[in-house]
Amino acid sequence: QVQLVESGGGLVQPGGSLRLSCVASGTVFNANAMGWYRQAPGQQRELVAISTSGGRTNYADSVKGRFTISGDNAQNTVYLQMNSLKFEHTAVYYCYRRWRAHEYWGQGTQVTVSS
Repeated sequence: QVQLVESGGGLVQPGGSLRLSCVASGTVFNANAMGWYRQAPGQQRELVAISTSGGRTNYADSVKGRFTISGDNAQNTVYLQMNSLKFEHTAVYYCYRRWRAHEYWGQGTQVTVSS
């Protein structure tokens, strides 16, 4: 069993920055992929950024140039650096991890961008 715990969310002003963290615990093996999704009110959950064990990263077009995903060597901890935040970035952000056919989700952390 793998558990994912996000942290780092909160209230931030437009133009500000946050760094989200996700730590995997339990029976942990190297992930095939680890990343972040988000869900805004009234919207479907969408991919934000994802990193594979092969070192490839993918970003949603809407966050390219603003957000950066990174992690430790084993990808048991993953970060999402969010810069130049805007109102529309307000959402619950979920950590995601995949190992073989198994998928795991964090509980979500709220990011609110407001003046």
